[in-house]
Amino acid sequence: MPKQKQKTHKGLAKRVKVSARGKIKHRKGGASHLTSVKSAKRLRRIRRRATVTSNTFAKKILVALHS
Repeated sequence: MPKQKQKTHKGLAKRVKVSARGKIKHRKGGASHLTSVKSAKRLRRIRRRATVTSNTFAKKILVALHS
């Protein structure tokens, strides 16, 4: 009997994108509410997409995505 494949984690797939070079891009948190308290500089930084810097965490994400 063939071994079953692991399904793609759809919740993660909606929140994360893998770039052409294999880096994992995600949106930063903290922009949904209480924006009047935060400075304009901080809000500009939050708007940008960030990459996952930890290699061990990136490998776990890729396993959940490409299974």
